[in-house]
Amino acid sequence: MTAKYEVHGSVAVITMNNPPVNGLGHSTRVGITDGLQKANADAAVKSIVLTGGGKAFSGGADIKEFGSPKALAEPNLLSVILAVENSSKPVVAAVHSVCMGGGLELALGCHYRIAAPGCSVALPEVKLGLIPGAGGTQRLPRALGVEPALNMIVSGEPVKSELLAQIPGQKLFDKMAASAESLAEEALAYAQAVSDTRPLPLVRNLPCKHPNGDAYFQFARNMVKGMAKNFPAPGKCVDAVESATKKKFDDGMAFEREIFTALMFTPESRALRHIFMAERAASKIPDVPEDTPKRDIQSIAVIGAGTMGGGIAMNFLNAGIPVKMLEMKQEALDKGLATIRKNYEAQVKKGKLKQDKYEQRMGLLSTTLSYDDLKDADMVIEAVFEEMGVKEKVFKELDRVMKPGAILASNTSTLDVNKIASFTKRPQDVVGMHFFSPANVMKLLEVIRGEKTAKDVLATVMAVSKKIRKTAVVSGVCDGFIGNRMIEQYGRQGGFLLDEGCTPAQVDKAMEKFGMAMGPFRMGDLAGNDIGWAIRKRRYQEKPDMKYSKTADLLCEKGRFGQKTGAGWYDYVPGKRDAIPNADVVKMIEDHRASLGITPRKISDEEIVQRLVYALVNEAAHILEEGIASKASDIDMVYLMGYGFPIYRGGPMNYADQVGLFNVVQSMKRFAQNPLDDAKFWQPAPLLARLAAEGKTFN
Repeated sequence: MTAKYEVHGSVAVITMNNPPVNGLGHSTRVGITDGLQKANADAAVKSIVLTGGGKAFSGGADIKEFGSPKALAEPNLLSVILAVENSSKPVVAAVHSVCMGGGLELALGCHYRIAAPGCSVALPEVKLGLIPGAGGTQRLPRALGVEPALNMIVSGEPVKSELLAQIPGQKLFDKMAASAESLAEEALAYAQAVSDTRPLPLVRNLPCKHPNGDAYFQFARNMVKGMAKNFPAPGKCVDAVESATKKKFDDGMAFEREIFTALMFTPESRALRHIFMAERAASKIPDVPEDTPKRDIQSIAVIGAGTMGGGIAMNFLNAGIPVKMLEMKQEALDKGLATIRKNYEAQVKKGKLKQDKYEQRMGLLSTTLSYDDLKDADMVIEAVFEEMGVKEKVFKELDRVMKPGAILASNTSTLDVNKIASFTKRPQDVVGMHFFSPANVMKLLEVIRGEKTAKDVLATVMAVSKKIRKTAVVSGVCDGFIGNRMIEQYGRQGGFLLDEGCTPAQVDKAMEKFGMAMGPFRMGDLAGNDIGWAIRKRRYQEKPDMKYSKTADLLCEKGRFGQKTGAGWYDYVPGKRDAIPNADVVKMIEDHRASLGITPRKISDEEIVQRLVYALVNEAAHILEEGIASKASDIDMVYLMGYGFPIYRGGPMNYADQVGLFNVVQSMKRFAQNPLDDAKFWQPAPLLARLAAEGKTFN
């Protein structure tokens, strides 16, 4: 049982005990209703306190039961709240630390609520593409007032209990405890004080009106529409709260349930729930137990003060971890230091960072021109030029100076981590940490596990990534790892589409309409077209039989490397990122097409999207099969956090699952018939073919 029952004098105390956040799983729900029955049957008990053990009152639904029959098994949450409301003896909710989702809905069903200061209160269901489903949209407006309640429900953001207690006329908290430590004692005293009060107050009986209802809700709808165009849930939150002001309570509850159930089956909610689970699953590595001992990381060294090195350093400074940055020349160090200062000063100017915090962070940063000064660092991250000879020199030096047990990490985006590890006498301490640019902003961190990377090194890096607020995904060693290996196939398809009749702007617009942050050609201009060119030159040597469009090479031969040169697939005005189509580039594509004897054809947006996205999916299926990624959801996290894949589609693998793998394979077979495409690539990966044939999904 995950709920404890005790009696203190005339007060029964029911304590939810389901760590870490007292999720309202079936066992906990049974424990609460059993406790209520026991208390109501005991003549010596006059009142009841409902609270949570450990570090939360309750964080809501138990994620271990998501999607399982247990989540709906009786007593479900609606039944538990009904049992609380129907208790013949007063029930006092003693809330502290975390009171969210179903936890807040449960508290709203109690007759009284006493809160500790510092408690985070929220109805975050909208972040899963849902609305609260156990009375949150009906009770919170009655307890808190329509406008503050709607703001909380639509945003899903937590608000501190002491701020909510200050809202004029609020009935959410009947009393604020002096402190978290005194909450239990004060709750007992309060429960004794209200033990004889009758009739028992119910939030459902409170009035719920807005003086300018129609105008206010129309304004709210317009605001929500602009902010959440691809997500239906925020607009539905407005509908549900409006119903609280216009319908009888039970009718409003039925309306809320109807909306909740319909949203459960939308692709957007499925995608958001998938992401919620995938983000948690990414930190779990199949053969590295959660209790694996971790190395103590108190200080960091960063090799290279360029764009990547500076961004990497900022992550650790933000987390309060001292950083020593190394460069070969004082001029490079000064430039790197100036960039970090400029980034922080911009945050101070915008009010996102306080001056004292800025000074504190800069105080943690030191610089050096000598490898010997890095000897005491617990972890070193190399962010130097992406060339194996350069990495070799760096790692041989690190092997010489770093103390035993220090973690040696490379920020390589494509190179062989096993080879890099072989430059040292301690390959077990070497790992890849591929940050994405700008490293101080992008959430993704690809953690590259070498053949000899020790399990405690992996466990430590995953823990450190959490500390610096990154979503870390483990990848095995291969050319390009997960993200860049897939993006190569995406870019290759973009090239074929140009050969067949598209313009860069048409392809980009189709992908941006699908929801990508930017299309492949704008992305190439941002990253630098010369990077892709260097990779293709390598491919022409390694895989002479692989088919490529030569259009991108022609562009690079003109020196159009993208935003950094002011000209790529598009033109750019200094200081702006607007992509301006260039007539000469379009003519270059047309001339090249004519030289190949290709008659251009009209290509639909649907075909553009399918070829680019399914190219990602097919390569990802190979990556899964080879064990480079341990699960499909990890691939989704890479693309959501690092490559601008639309959140509401849940990542390429989740999207393919939603479309149906049978349908994906049928489309691929069609693309294989196109003589201008690469028929060999469009042979479905064995894993994809098998799952499609069996009617299964990736996730």
